[in-house]
Formats: sequence, structure tokens, C-alpha cells
Amino acid sequence: MPVDRERAVYVISVAAELVGVHPQTLRIYERRGLVAPARTTGGSRRYSDADIALLARIQELTEEGLNLAGVRRVIALERTVAELKARLAAERE
Repeated sequence: MPVDRERAVYVISVAAELVGVHPQTLRIYERRGLVAPARTTGGSRRYSDADIALLARIQELTEEGLNLAGVRRVIALERTVAELKARLAAERE
């Protein structure tokens, strides 16, 4: 059975532990628009494997010295490059 990377299963404390940050850091990232975790009907955050990968990338970039505005820009550019590569690959087929 394939793994659904978009399925939000991790609570904030587990997500923070997986990435190696404090849960408050994840709240800051959310407020800054870097990550948008799913919410339960009660309002609790739930993170997916895709969110965890994104959080790890954010951590990597901040550890390299980028501020959160720079991180947002790099991530946006990386997404654009990935989309363009996918379109180019589709056109080549």
C-alpha cells in the first residue's frame, strides 16, 4: 500500500521532535506563512510527512543563516523550479 505523504497524522509535539525544534518554533513558522498544518475539528494542528519534510528544509535554511523572509523566498523558488521541471518532463513525453 502506498504511503500518503499528505495525510496529517503528527501532533505538534511529535512534529517538533522529528524536526528538532521547539513546538513554539512551529507556531512561528505557521504565523509567518511557511507551513499550514491541517486542523482537527477541535482546532489542534496535525502535520503530514510532507509538512515534516518542509519543516526540515526550513530548519536547514535557517541554520545556514537565512531569515524567515529569505526562507519563504527560497522555498517559493524551489517549488517553481520543481513545477517547471515537471511540465518540461511532461512535454517531452
